[in-house]
Amino acid sequence: MIKATFPTTTNVVARCAGIALAGLALLGGAPAHAWEPTKPVEFVIPAGTGGGADQMARLIQGIVVKHKLMKEPLVVVNKSGGAGAEGFLSVKDAKGDPHKLIITLSNLFTTPMATGVPFNWKDMTPVAMLALDQFVLWVNAEKPYKTANEYIAAAKAAGPSKFKMAGTGSKQEDQIITVALEKATGTKFIYVPFKGGGEVAVQLVGNHVDSTVNNPVEAVAQWRAGKLRALCVFDDTRMPYKAKVTETQSWNDIPTCKEAGVPTDYVMLRGIFMAGGVTAEQTAFYVDLLKKVRETPDWKEYMEKGAFNQTFMTGADFTKWLAGAEANHKTLMTEAGFLAK
Repeated sequence: MIKATFPTTTNVVARCAGIALAGLALLGGAPAHAWEPTKPVEFVIPAGTGGGADQMARLIQGIVVKHKLMKEPLVVVNKSGGAGAEGFLSVKDAKGDPHKLIITLSNLFTTPMATGVPFNWKDMTPVAMLALDQFVLWVNAEKPYKTANEYIAAAKAAGPSKFKMAGTGSKQEDQIITVALEKATGTKFIYVPFKGGGEVAVQLVGNHVDSTVNNPVEAVAQWRAGKLRALCVFDDTRMPYKAKVTETQSWNDIPTCKEAGVPTDYVMLRGIFMAGGVTAEQTAFYVDLLKKVRETPDWKEYMEKGAFNQTFMTGADFTKWLAGAEANHKTLMTEAGFLAK
């Protein structure tokens, strides 16, 4: 079994403080900040359009505008080149600039390890973990497989490299999970990379591939429409959301992959960083901003829709988590043979 679960202890004190402050903000009574942006803030997405990071960043942008949480505009820019290296390097090169944010996924760790690009998460300033994202094993609903075990059995029976697994990027989260799945079950897939999770879902609906390991939010529309079938979630516990999404299933009805006889798990970071060399006051402005975002009805609806693990961290807790996640990814990337040579 290849295990990649990271600690998910919520910073209760920080969250409670965020709730109180957000309440004041939404009522128009937030305290003045020692620093706030004086020009438009660039919000970098180190991934393509349509995927989980893109959707979350654009939601945050919309919430900030709708609730008037910031005087200056938040300008979203996709920089997906080099498996996200383009985006990360742009923030690294903006040292000391407080008008640049980046939303990160686990390519924060995998991209420099796989490509050797001169970048490390420590080149940036951690602001907040917004959530942890899940991965689900999906197949086309027209296929006969009702369980993960049935699908894996069919892949084995077909022989090595007969079934196609689609994912976002190469040597990143989706391919790491695919390799973990192969090692745990003795299967071998043809991994087919695409630019974003939205495109991955479309390829599966069109039967151009046999399965995907998309995040819930990237495939929920197709699942609700009856085009895709969810076989298992790559986590130790089921997702807690019990409201029906399809006519018959909630997120909570999807078994864990371990329950389904496929002992593989992995959760992914959704975090916000600034450039390195910024001040504590500048960082505090964005921590406060994100706490306000998290307390809006829009955000809470999105969290349930996408079946996110709503862990929130800032400060020393977040930095400690990042160090542990980096070590875990190095182990996974080494085992998969994905480290740059």
